[in-house]
Amino acid sequence: MSNKYVYLYSAGNPPKSEAEGKAMMNAWMAYFGKLGSAIVDGGAPFARGESKLFGAAKHSHATGYSIVQADSLKKALALTEGHPHLANGGGIEVFECAKM
Repeated sequence: MSNKYVYLYSAGNPPKSEAEGKAMMNAWMAYFGKLGSAIVDGGAPFARGESKLFGAAKHSHATGYSIVQADSLKKALALTEGHPHLANGGGIEVFECAKM
């Protein structure tokens, strides 16, 4: 049975031109196409400067997210191969979603 995993993105370089932005978007769409049914929610980038901390929370410096499904953490990690965010200088933290 597949589990859900959140890819929490950090860092990365924003596009420097409209053409670079289009190429970046094409790379993401090709990556999502490669994942097929493993992609649950393509997610979105987070708006810059649009966050608020509550309680004991600390800034995560996250820049966006996606949700995938895989049979194990090892397989969820394998799905990051060729990820455009990694190719763009970013990092990905992978969290398994708890079954409730």
